[in-house]
Amino acid sequence: MSVDWSPIDFALARFRPPQTRESSRPVGRLERLPKWLNLIPMIAQWAWLSIVYRSASLPSTINPAILAGGMVGEGKLDYFETMGSHALANTAAFTAVINQGPDGMEAALAAMAAAGLSYPIIAKPDIGWCGFGVRLVRNGSELSGYLARFPRGERIVLQRFVTEEGEAGLFYVRRPDEARGMLTGILLRHFPRVQGDGVTSIADLIAANPRLCRLGRDGLSEPCCDTAGIPADGETVRLSTIGSTRVGGLYEDATPLITEVLTDAIDAIARDMTDFHVGRFDVRYESLDHLLAGDFTIIEVNGAGSEAVHAWDPKFTLREAYAIVFAKQRMLFEIGDMMRRRGHRPIGLTKLAELHFRQQRLIKRYPMSN
Repeated sequence: MSVDWSPIDFALARFRPPQTRESSRPVGRLERLPKWLNLIPMIAQWAWLSIVYRSASLPSTINPAILAGGMVGEGKLDYFETMGSHALANTAAFTAVINQGPDGMEAALAAMAAAGLSYPIIAKPDIGWCGFGVRLVRNGSELSGYLARFPRGERIVLQRFVTEEGEAGLFYVRRPDEARGMLTGILLRHFPRVQGDGVTSIADLIAANPRLCRLGRDGLSEPCCDTAGIPADGETVRLSTIGSTRVGGLYEDATPLITEVLTDAIDAIARDMTDFHVGRFDVRYESLDHLLAGDFTIIEVNGAGSEAVHAWDPKFTLREAYAIVFAKQRMLFEIGDMMRRRGHRPIGLTKLAELHFRQQRLIKRYPMSN
C-alpha cells in the first residue's frame, strides 16, 4: 500500500509569525480539548490503520536500534548511543548515572568531570516525556536535592545547559529505500514568560493568564523564579526551563520555513545514527537565521512516538490540526510496513503496554520540572 506524503502534508498554512507576545496568544483548539477527547480521533485512525496493516504496533519497526522504535518507554540515551562522531559533535555534552540518592553525589560529580560538564547543567530522566522531571541545576546543593527526590535505581541524564533562547523540534523522515531523508515539520517552542507592570507580582500575572496558569496545575511542575517578585514595568521574566504547553509554553508551526541547508544538516546527522528513519530532533539555536542555516545544538531525540505537536499552533482549525496528525500516523504505518518487509518484527502489544505503564508510573515519581 502506498500513501503520498510530503512536506505539504504537514504544512497546511503559510508561516505567520506571532504579532503579539507568545504568552498572550490564544490557547489553541487542540489545547482547549480535554486530553482524552482530543485523542479519540487519533485512536480511531490508529485502530483503522492497525486493521489495514494487520498490526497495532507496526510503527515499532521503524527505528530497529531503538526500543519499540521509540514509540514509548525508550531512554534518551538509546538515541545518543546509536550516534556516530558527526551526530555526537552536534549534540550537547552529556553523561548519565544510575541514581543512588544523595549517596551517589560523588559518582555524579565524577561523571560530570569526565564529560567536561560544569554548573549550570540540565538534569532529566533517561525515560521521560513532555519535560517531566527536567530541571535546571545551578550548584551542588540543587544536584543533591535532585538525586534525593529522583527514583532510586533509575538512570539520570546530566547535560550541558544550552543557553540559546531558541528551541525547535525538527521532524525527520527517511524511507528505508531512499538514501536521503527529509524534514516534514518544524515546531518552534516559546517558553512561558510574563511581562511586568511594576505593580503586579509574578504569581498574579501567571494566575491572570489563561495559558500561563497551567504552570504547576499538574503538581509536577513549578516556576523557575520567585513568584512573589514584582517585575519592573516592561521587564520580561521567563518562568520555566521547558517550553511544553503543559507549563504554559506556546507551540508554533514553522514548517513553511524548511530549507535545503537545514534538511541536509539533519539528514547527515540522522544517517550517522544506526538505522534511524523517523523522529524528532529537539534543538537549541541562537536565532531563526542560524537554525535555517543548519546551526543548532541537539538536546535530545525522539522516535516513532514523537507527536506532531506543531499541529498545536493556535492558528490551525481542528480540521487542519487533525489532518497534520493523521498524515503523520499514516506515514508511520507505511514505513513500518516497509521495515516489516525487510524482516523487522513489531513489538508485542503486551510488552508495549508494559513500557507505557512503566513510563507513566515513573513520571509521577520524578522531581518537579522547573
